[in-house]
Amino acid sequence: MNDTPYTTLPQWPHAHPVSGASATLKCRNEDFTVTELPLQLPCGEGEHLWLDIEKNGANTAFVAQQLAEAAGVQERDVGYAGLKDRHAITRQWFSIYFPSGKAGETPDLTQLQHPEFKVLGQSRHVKKLRPGDLQGNRFRIVLRDVTGGPGAIEAVEANLKAIAAQGVPNYFGAQRFGFEGGNVAQGRAMLAREIRVRNPKKKGIYLSAVRSFVFNEVLALRIQQGLWGQTLPGDVMDESGRPTGPLWGRGRVTTTDQAQALENGVAERHATLCDGMEHAGLDQERRALVASPADMSWAWQKANHQGDHQADQLVLTFNLPAGTYATSVLNEILRTTEPERHTEGDPAAVE
Repeated sequence: MNDTPYTTLPQWPHAHPVSGASATLKCRNEDFTVTELPLQLPCGEGEHLWLDIEKNGANTAFVAQQLAEAAGVQERDVGYAGLKDRHAITRQWFSIYFPSGKAGETPDLTQLQHPEFKVLGQSRHVKKLRPGDLQGNRFRIVLRDVTGGPGAIEAVEANLKAIAAQGVPNYFGAQRFGFEGGNVAQGRAMLAREIRVRNPKKKGIYLSAVRSFVFNEVLALRIQQGLWGQTLPGDVMDESGRPTGPLWGRGRVTTTDQAQALENGVAERHATLCDGMEHAGLDQERRALVASPADMSWAWQKANHQGDHQADQLVLTFNLPAGTYATSVLNEILRTTEPERHTEGDPAAVE
């Protein structure tokens, strides 16, 4: 059995050449804007009140708590399709179970006043919003102070064109693994029965982290072996005809031949994780190895600072399907740093 402590996450390889450029991400909330692309819009009737909300500097769970309090319901009665970044301006739908006869008239939550979010509109629908009930997200990202050595900007431009044509590795983002990868370490300890985790929510977070870690390891190995953009004998393909990787669990691995050998090799290296996930009751699933940004565009700008200095800014816009991460795109373009403001345990995933 593998006894790797997983105290630090590995530096998983890039598919595209490292540009040598760096930039600052999320200097301001408006530098990272996300608009949820819903699966459907409310039909105007039903027991659930759907709210179109724009938040600024708040995480999704906090907004859900505030909505529950304002509507006088339990927090479990509030639904949403995905977590959105806190240090951003994001727009997404929430639902509240609020039958027409409950507590009299339907509350007008568009009148709710809060410094970190506003309700843009509300309408009724027949079902609750649940995690994953979205097509994807539309991003507009401002990367400030783009700098690098000779040829770095040209390398960034080349990577942008390659990404628009070929996509990026569909890695799970660092948010999935917790502060400094702590969720993976805790998950390994839980699956090795070194610790007991009684809280179902925490258990789910740890299982998700180790499952995502193993997927990233499979994807990384394919890139290390020069297999990026290639199909292996025995691959399982997605609907768009691209190869997939394993989301580990019980049941027979559906790949065969060379693809199965590669995946089983990773599973053997992380036997504690993979065996533990099978015994935890997770079922084998598949996830695309390639994330393809849609409607991607970019523009360079000059940002005026005090004095005569001018710094390059890169403004990116693109769509991503549900479950994929904007960081997977950014990491293939340049190196980013964010202002120091981490709050441990603060969910920041965009899914």
